[in-house]
Amino acid sequence: MDPGSVVEGVGAGQAALPLTGVPEPLWAASPSKLLAFLDCPRRYRLQYLDRPSPEKRRQRAHTSVGNAVHHALRDWWDLPERRPDAGAGLVDRAWIDVGFRDAAQSAQWRGRMREAVTGYLADVDPARQPVGVERTVSFVSGELRLTGRVDRLDDRDGELVVVDYKTSRVVPTADDARTSLPLALYAAAVWKMFRRRTLRVELHHVPSGTVVGHEHTPESLARKVEQARSIARDARRADRDHAEKGADSELFPPRPGPLCGWCDLRAHCPEGQLAGPEKSDWAALDDADDRKEPRWTSE
Repeated sequence: MDPGSVVEGVGAGQAALPLTGVPEPLWAASPSKLLAFLDCPRRYRLQYLDRPSPEKRRQRAHTSVGNAVHHALRDWWDLPERRPDAGAGLVDRAWIDVGFRDAAQSAQWRGRMREAVTGYLADVDPARQPVGVERTVSFVSGELRLTGRVDRLDDRDGELVVVDYKTSRVVPTADDARTSLPLALYAAAVWKMFRRRTLRVELHHVPSGTVVGHEHTPESLARKVEQARSIARDARRADRDHAEKGADSELFPPRPGPLCGWCDLRAHCPEGQLAGPEKSDWAALDDADDRKEPRWTSE
């Protein structure tokens, strides 16, 4: 099966809209928006629907670390001379002291990421220009218009490969690459936009230099696109109910659990506050912290 047929909305088990009557506008989403609804409808409502938008807590340290590394790896491709050690200076330029316990912890992690980015870039061919760096991709399937951003898009032997950088303490596995909904949706979008076969997706863990990947099939990509459409249908139905009832809608139940300790909006969710203590700004950097990080922090 060509995933392009599903992306186009043909062959996905959905009848064409009748010619009489006005078709509904496309429902716009990103992979993070879909996962937010899937993980916790209450958080989804707070983030995407409630107005005025409730205030979020300040950025955590692991987000500051991840942003600096992503920006450094993006800007490296713009350098006139792409040396691995130049990555350290790019980390310095992108670094912000937000979320750390103190200046000493920030300096420690800044040094770690300087070394990590330099080591990672030592294995990157500077002459092999990617097809895209932080490239925005999108596709339409049925009533869903999905948009996302790919960290890096490589050309290997005539096929395109989706590369996603990771900076968390936990090293990803090949199963993480296989099951990732965002990676599969990026691959489907790239195939549609570039009209080139795109089946391989990879997670590059910068701190360890670990690279894990998965080779999708057209059928497995099509299943991921259909999964996204199913989530989108449920979310859109909830959106309509919220438009009518506001915060009184019952379609946004909280899902209390370990992720509540990481939620940026827990101050507005009584159930989430009762689920357990809030994680500190720097908790994800603590090797002694046995935790489960939310999926939305590492996208």
